[in-house]
Order: sequence, then C-alpha cells, then structure tokens
Amino acid sequence: QAEVGKPQRNCYTLPGLDFSYGLYLPRTDGGVPEAIGHWHSIKPRAVRALMPRDFVSMNRGAVRAGHSTAQQFNQYYKAKETRCKEEHFHLSTSPPKVPADITYGIATRPSTPFFDLLQHKYKELWMEQQRALMVTQKMGKKKVILVQQSRETRTTLLRKQPGPAKEESFWHLPHWEKVEAHLSTFPGPGARKKAFSA
Repeated sequence: QAEVGKPQRNCYTLPGLDFSYGLYLPRTDGGVPEAIGHWHSIKPRAVRALMPRDFVSMNRGAVRAGHSTAQQFNQYYKAKETRCKEEHFHLSTSPPKVPADITYGIATRPSTPFFDLLQHKYKELWMEQQRALMVTQKMGKKKVILVQQSRETRTTLLRKQPGPAKEESFWHLPHWEKVEAHLSTFPGPGARKKAFSA
C-alpha cells in the first residue's frame, strides 16, 4: 500500500550519464571542420526564361482555322502553341534604373514657424479672409437687390401697396334681424349707454 501523506515513488530507473536521449543521426558531411575547410559552391548556369504564350496570334490562327467553341480553341492552343518574341515582350529581371540623388519615402514636413505663431500671423490672415468674404457677400446681396428692383411683377406690387382690408361680415337670417331684445341685463339705461359707448 501507498504511504499516507506522501506521493508515490517512481519505480523506473534512469539510464547512466553516458546515455543520450533521442534519435542518433550519424554525420556523413564531415561536420563543422568540413564546412570550414572547403567551400562547395554551385556554379551558376544560364537559365533562359520561358516566354509567355502569345494568345493574340493563337486566337487569330484559331479563327482562321474555323474554330468557334472554347473546347476547339483549347485544342488549338495545345496543338499549335506559340510564344511571345523577345523583341515584343520584355521580362524585367534587373531592378529599374534610378537616379543617384533620389530620396526614397515621403519628404519631411517643414518646421513650424514659431515667430509667426507668436505674432498671431495666422489669426490676422484668417481675419483678412473673413473680411474679404464679407465684402463679396455684400456685393452679391446688392446685385440681387438691384435685380429685384429692376423687375416689377404683380406680386411685388401687391406686397408694396396692399389693397384695403376686407371687413368681415357674418351671415344672418333676414327675418331675425329686426327682432328687438326681450332681456335687459343692465342695471339701468345709463349703464347700458356707458357700455355701448365703451
């Protein structure tokens, strides 16, 4: 049985100090001494880049041959494959020629003129712009007023000289107009006259 209050002991025995863990790969290339002593370099060979297919001439030939469907065109491409000529198509393998004094990246922003900030020059420029804007707006309003004054229509005339106000008259039944009042709520005839005069 396991001891109370103690972890179980491992029952496996570890190998000795001369044991190396993992898979052993024997070196066949000589290791570091071989790399330092010799330099095995691959000689460059001239590889000619394959030019892309010339679809313009192949399509022209397929149409002349009487082909009309996509499948016939694909068969024609496989049978008579033509490539672009070097004088018509240029593969750029070298970097572009750049002048020696070119500066890459974005040009730096010029430093802020603190003297102009201290003198409130930007405020003065803004005020001048606002004044010029106000002058142009006033000139525009004057032009609009002159145009309006030159054209007189019936609406403008009616606005200037409105007609007399129409008195509002309520409609009454004609046979009730001459009937006298049957009630008098005034305390006396003097109060009645005073109320009607007011």
